[in-house]
Amino acid sequence: MSTPLLSINGLTKAYPGVVANDDVSLAIAAGEIHALLGENGAGKSTLVKMIYGLVKPDAGHMEMRGAPFAPTDPRAARGVGVGMVFQHFSLFDALSVAENIALGMETPPPMRTLADQIRAVSETYGLPLSPDRVVGDLSAGERQRVEIIRCLLQEPSLLIMDEPTSVLTPQEVDILFETLRKLSAEGTAILYISHKLEEIRSLCDAATILRGGKVVGTCVPQDTSARDMAEMMVGARLVAPKAQDHSFGGVKLAVKGLSVASPSAFGMSLKDVSFDVQAGEVLGIGGVAGNGQDELLAALSGEVPCAPGMVAFDGRCLSGAGPETRRGMGVLAAPEERLGHAAAPNMSLTENAMLTGAARQGLARRGFLDWAKTRAFAERIIDSFDVRTPGPGNAARSLSGGNLQKFVIGREVLQRPEVLVVNQPTWGVDAAAAAAIRQALLDLAAGGAAVVVISQDLDELMEISDRFAALNEGRLSAPRPTSELDVEQIGLMLGGAHGMEVAHV
Repeated sequence: MSTPLLSINGLTKAYPGVVANDDVSLAIAAGEIHALLGENGAGKSTLVKMIYGLVKPDAGHMEMRGAPFAPTDPRAARGVGVGMVFQHFSLFDALSVAENIALGMETPPPMRTLADQIRAVSETYGLPLSPDRVVGDLSAGERQRVEIIRCLLQEPSLLIMDEPTSVLTPQEVDILFETLRKLSAEGTAILYISHKLEEIRSLCDAATILRGGKVVGTCVPQDTSARDMAEMMVGARLVAPKAQDHSFGGVKLAVKGLSVASPSAFGMSLKDVSFDVQAGEVLGIGGVAGNGQDELLAALSGEVPCAPGMVAFDGRCLSGAGPETRRGMGVLAAPEERLGHAAAPNMSLTENAMLTGAARQGLARRGFLDWAKTRAFAERIIDSFDVRTPGPGNAARSLSGGNLQKFVIGREVLQRPEVLVVNQPTWGVDAAAAAAIRQALLDLAAGGAAVVVISQDLDELMEISDRFAALNEGRLSAPRPTSELDVEQIGLMLGGAHGMEVAHV
């Protein structure tokens, strides 16, 4: 049997209160696309950080091509052929593609030479990208190409990809998969982290499943159902979300001719957006990242002001109401950026529970905070949404991305809003947690709330939405019953076919 490209033997890493990796072993062959699966907090991020030199293991060892491998930092990992594309892009909006790529290289060539190399690599691997374009003008899929090309220019033997399709359209996913298969055929190994199990089945040759920091199984994804893989990850039977039978009430949220300039130089302004949402209804809004999703949530939450008559709740104009006033009325929101926008990184979970829950949960009286009541609210969020953390005193930044997402969504849902607007509610969470969050949104609607779900996950929107609308370049298509649409029709809507009779295309 040939020597694996990367061999991991008994890696262990502990932090205060938790063992992130416990005697983890696996091997990846050259040219293999190997999936790393696990629910949020299972230890995936810690493991790849050790491979990439960001974290030092407490015990165990690694080998690369049969030789000892113990990178002390990412530069050392890159030096032996390990590249990594992170879930959160590390790019400067005001710089060009070539300038961003140069910043990520140890010894970048002259800019003209680098531009030629970028063009050559982008053409070879089917990732069309101009080196002269400003990153702030790129779509999410194009930004990911910048990160991938930056790695490919360093000719990696092992490419680690963390949730690479979370912000891509189905068409961009197809392009990415063609690229990864081409790299695999050329001998590059790929360690692929994703919660989208059907993608794993389509792409990956093998999978290692982590649970509670330990390896609990391996499988061949093509021979294993998505449900079976999900149940291996969580160690329990997976229950799919199910909507309750209920009728719609009157219009709770009405948006008419909403036009708002983006506060960001590289954002997308909203242009004449109109829709309404009834009590008991889930309205799904889909779109490729950067088409006005953040601006729409900001306008509905009150973070960005709008002109009178554009947004109304129960017939009352909200134009002069800020976020705190709207929360008191029952209009709540959960933004996409969980760390820094939805939650303060260095504050405890108890403090973060207070930030949006003070008014509706009665956490303050006569100007004084009731910390015992606030802590109890935080504990209820943790228990109700299975947030994996030692306790409510832990800082928000100490949670894995998926667990923080569960906390943020749980904090808003448990306040029983009359209107809830959420952007990317299940971004980066595992299958079981995603199902639980979707069920909580469906239950909220069944209880009479109007729910607006902004998401790039089309399967999610098809599963829980009563009606669907597409956001493209700041314009919103007319909402249509989701039951009348299929993925192809939704794809046309995402591309800007707002005025077309999509059902007949």
